[in-house]
Amino acid sequence: MSERAGFELTFTNPLPVDGAPAQQVVEVFATTAIGSGGYPIYVDASKIIRAEISDAGQVRMIASGGGQRPQSPSAVHRLPPADER
Repeated sequence: MSERAGFELTFTNPLPVDGAPAQQVVEVFATTAIGSGGYPIYVDASKIIRAEISDAGQVRMIASGGGQRPQSPSAVHRLPPADER
């Protein structure tokens, strides 16, 4: 499996409302697309969350629809290969 298989992105909600969790963790997986920085584009299962992630784990969030202002994650962790989960 590719070393770029996936990442966990943790998003922190500074103002949780109506019982929303203060943190949400989303798994994203590599696509065949390459971002403007030359790194792979990763998406979640819904394909709403899109991010270009460098080999060093730097994240650039990408809007997947009009009017979005994607929040940057507060933490990024590489997922272990599928056979180690």
